[in-house]
Amino acid sequence: MLMRTDPFREMDRIVQQLSGASGTWSKPSVMPMDAYREGDVYVIAFDLPGVSPEAVDIDVERNMLTVKAERRPAKGDTVQMELSERPLGVFSRQVMLADTLDTERIEADYDAGVLTLRIPIAERAKPRKISIGESGRKQISG
Repeated sequence: MLMRTDPFREMDRIVQQLSGASGTWSKPSVMPMDAYREGDVYVIAFDLPGVSPEAVDIDVERNMLTVKAERRPAKGDTVQMELSERPLGVFSRQVMLADTLDTERIEADYDAGVLTLRIPIAERAKPRKISIGESGRKQISG
């Protein structure tokens, strides 16, 4: 059995129960993420510990990336919980992607509770050299 020694945590739990915020089953919650550029790829990593890959949904509509995940209780109905601090339910995060990213070629990997999306930089957004032709008109070379 676990012993609770933090009276403030118990007060927080009581306030959550009275306000109806004891679970997150119906309201989305933010999931932590990192975003960075690695060469010609934009990388976004989401922390989703305890979520199976089958419970993750990734959508892109226009430039809006939406990641949804659901964490369900690991135990059955016969278990009497003594302490429950890990959030359960639906978690959602939306990220507006720049026009410079190629949303048609997004790659997703899931390892050790981290969802990693790799989004290539679009060819049109990469720097290019403009050369001057013999007649004096500028030409764009790829």
